[in-house]
Amino acid sequence: MELLQNRWFIGVLGFAIGLILALIIYLLQRNTAFKLIAQAKQLATDITKDAKKDADNAKKAAILEAREEWFKQKRTQEEEIKERQRELRIQEKKYNDRLVNLDKRLESLDKKEQSLSAQECKLKQKEDDMQEQKTEYESLVNQQRDRLSEIAGLSREEALKRLRDELIHQAKQVAANDIRLSIEQLKLDASQKAAEILSTAIQRLSVDHVAETTVSVVSLPSDEMKGRIIGREGRNIRTFEKASGVDLIIDDTPEAVVISCFDPVRREVARLALEKLISDGRIHPGRIEEVINKTTKEMEERLVKIGEQAVIETNIHNISPNLIKILGRLHYRTSYGQNVLHHSIESAWICGILAAEIGVDQEIARRAGLLHDIGKAVDHEIDGTHAIIGANLARKNGENKIIVNAIEAHHEEAEPISLYAALVQASDAISGARPGARREMLETYMQRLAKLEEIANKVDGVNKSYAIQAGRELRIIVEPTQIEDAQASVIATDIAAQIEREVQYPGQIKVTVIREVRQVAMAK
Repeated sequence: MELLQNRWFIGVLGFAIGLILALIIYLLQRNTAFKLIAQAKQLATDITKDAKKDADNAKKAAILEAREEWFKQKRTQEEEIKERQRELRIQEKKYNDRLVNLDKRLESLDKKEQSLSAQECKLKQKEDDMQEQKTEYESLVNQQRDRLSEIAGLSREEALKRLRDELIHQAKQVAANDIRLSIEQLKLDASQKAAEILSTAIQRLSVDHVAETTVSVVSLPSDEMKGRIIGREGRNIRTFEKASGVDLIIDDTPEAVVISCFDPVRREVARLALEKLISDGRIHPGRIEEVINKTTKEMEERLVKIGEQAVIETNIHNISPNLIKILGRLHYRTSYGQNVLHHSIESAWICGILAAEIGVDQEIARRAGLLHDIGKAVDHEIDGTHAIIGANLARKNGENKIIVNAIEAHHEEAEPISLYAALVQASDAISGARPGARREMLETYMQRLAKLEEIANKVDGVNKSYAIQAGRELRIIVEPTQIEDAQASVIATDIAAQIEREVQYPGQIKVTVIREVRQVAMAK
């Protein structure tokens, strides 16, 4: 019995425990459910907030994108406006160009109208001239008729005498024409031969040339160097000018000073000395005198080397050392933009080539050509022309009388005693007058061309004239109805003589008179 009671008690106790556990589990599940609900509510709230934020961000992004699109459209429109403005400017420029071209065409039409009026006047003048010629022709016909009538009344002897006189007169005219043609042919042959010799000499030689100048420019590392060159109270620049014999010009030109002197050798010595002083940096009176003295000695040695190089280049022997040094000075001397030493070397070779063509001693010819302008090296120190000075220098330094005479006669200041004097004259003229040898101011050049055409246009019967080939040929076109073939030769000779009297020019000027008749027919 007691055992049954214990089992029942245990059963009740177990039931109670299970019930308590079930209650506990229910309470726990309920609490968990409430927590889950709260978390769900919080999650829903967070999701709602995030959705609002995303919506705001999307709204802002849409606004920014819309603004960016607006700005892009605005830039596109501005570029289109600029492009249209550019096109409008181009169209405006084209319009202005068309206006200018239209003005030019109107001006050209006015000129053509004036030219037509002038031609009409000329035609009227020609018509009057033709009428006068017709009247003159009729007068000549009447004179011939009267002459024939007079001859018809002569006796046989008188008629024969008059016929003989006419035949003699005609024979003299034919003989004169034959003589003239023979002389012209001889001149033509001689000119062709001379041209062949000269062209052969010129084609075998080519020399560089240096522009003429009386100042040299020295570059400075900075403008502060100008103050050092001037020195305290100007003592450095005074010492430099006194020791070198040049004028030193310091102005506002940036980083440069100018050396001015008529003597090119002294100017070159001063330039080299100043560059050494600037490079060294020690600029004071004692150092200036030392550098100039040293540079002067170096220049003396350089002059000898330059002279020796010229002598070697022209293959000439046994020249006095003094003349060699003077030849070196010619390297720094220019004449009309042409380097005198280069001109002398060129003249020497041309002289030698001409001598070879005519069969005389080439070395003597080259020697005379090389020394012909040696007086220009010292013509600022000795009175007289450079030809006479050069001849005296050559005579004092042992040159023979043929060379001396060629030097003093190359500008016709003395009578030539040999063929070499004529060769030196020719080579000097060729070297100085060939195209590109000497520099000429544009203004003087244009004035000479205008003067040549003016001389030609003043002659009656000249239609047009052109100065061509850099002013070395004057081509003249005459009216064929006013000028005969025989008159064209006279016009060329007269114009050439007038040019020789009134115009200064290097070399020669060829005058060509053209008389041309053209007949035009249209095939339809």
